[in-house]
Amino acid sequence: MCWVFHDRTEETIMLAITRQTASFVASLKASDPPQACRDAARTGITDCVGVMIAGAAEEAVRIVSAMSTSSTQNDGAPEIPSGRNLTASDAALVNGVAAHVLDYDDVALAGHPSAVLVPAILAEGWSRGASGPDMVTAYVGGYELWAQLAALEPGQLHERGFHPTAVMGAVATAAACANIRRLDSEKTAHAIAIAASLASGLVANFGTMTKSLHAGRTAQSGVIAARLAEQGFTGSLDVLEHRTGFLRAHSPSGQPRIENGTIDIGANWRLAHLGVNVKRYPTCYATHRSIDAMLGLVGKHGLKPERVGEIRVHTGITQKLMLRNSNPRTGLEAKFSMEFAMAAALIAGRVGLAELSDAFVCRDDVKDIIAKVRCSTTTEVMEGDQPFAPADQVSIELTSGEILTCEPVAYAKGSWQEPLTRGELQDKFLDCATRVFDRNQATILFDQLWDIERLGSIRELRLTAIGPTHDEASRRL
Repeated sequence: MCWVFHDRTEETIMLAITRQTASFVASLKASDPPQACRDAARTGITDCVGVMIAGAAEEAVRIVSAMSTSSTQNDGAPEIPSGRNLTASDAALVNGVAAHVLDYDDVALAGHPSAVLVPAILAEGWSRGASGPDMVTAYVGGYELWAQLAALEPGQLHERGFHPTAVMGAVATAAACANIRRLDSEKTAHAIAIAASLASGLVANFGTMTKSLHAGRTAQSGVIAARLAEQGFTGSLDVLEHRTGFLRAHSPSGQPRIENGTIDIGANWRLAHLGVNVKRYPTCYATHRSIDAMLGLVGKHGLKPERVGEIRVHTGITQKLMLRNSNPRTGLEAKFSMEFAMAAALIAGRVGLAELSDAFVCRDDVKDIIAKVRCSTTTEVMEGDQPFAPADQVSIELTSGEILTCEPVAYAKGSWQEPLTRGELQDKFLDCATRVFDRNQATILFDQLWDIERLGSIRELRLTAIGPTHDEASRRL
């Protein structure tokens, strides 16, 4: 079914994008998505919960948590992993910041869908006693809406300074929460419309605490929008496609396909094709292919820093735009630095949470290698949902004059095209979760999430730390 409406001001026929996508979300049932979509949702949910637990002790999360008061409401949700009861909207906020603060969460659709969808779905699902299949269905609904809107915009939001996670993510989380709350088509459309006015986030804040706030506020916005719509709060039912609406206002190209685009949500399952890309490194995803290449050269040639004269990285122009910190001074800044990523890979032989500390970033040997990194860019863009070059390439000129070159890397390990095995995903999850939980509890939680479609209620998830309190766990980190 396809709706159109007549805008007499412009004398054009525009697609009824808001109503049509809302109809899809409202009618979506657990049995509808293909298995590939459900598998991708399970991967995104599982990985995000692990990263959320690891991020909970970070300073940014502590600050936001301190501003969120405990709740005595029966329809609240837990702060993870402390278990402190918060309102559902505050739980989405705090857990959303935790999910994104390490920049270790998965990537898709040029953003971070799980970091906003999972905290919102957990909060609403917990308050309603929703099942594991309900959670998966809501994830698919939110992702598919985001993917449909992205398909109608030929430009890249990053290039205009917008963070897609906070822009597209706002309407996606509203849709997911509307699905969890079983809103009808019209109220779902109102939830999407409300959230469309709450969408905001700037690339200029990458490398600061505010980037993780984008995720928290986006998850919170989804909860608020769905609850407002349920109570009769209204928005414009053509908000996505209107000439002064969401798609045109945020359009980097200035030409969103709101008149002649294809609305095939529910027929073309984009989650099955695009999936989620799990991060192996806690840095901006724009660095990952180059890190894979650099680690390959280090391992193959047994490289030591003193042998290296210059490191050359060829990457995409939009990737480099995200990587704004060529000379980082903190761990947060280093997450958005190609130069640091190359230095860490060479010096430590890995790029992990330990390397993203202020102390490591400020080491003299790290600074020396950072100064030896040279980046060049291309305007070519690969097919798919990432605004990246077709491949990244790394070469090293040794002090002897010899040049070592790695084969171009098109897909990072952990991507939907080069996925992690169940065991590899579990290793990452346990590395994250055992920063707070003991290994047995972390393993139980991983197994629960991996088998999420068998879960009778989200409240069965072992999300609260047993043993040390949250504050004690934070100090231990």
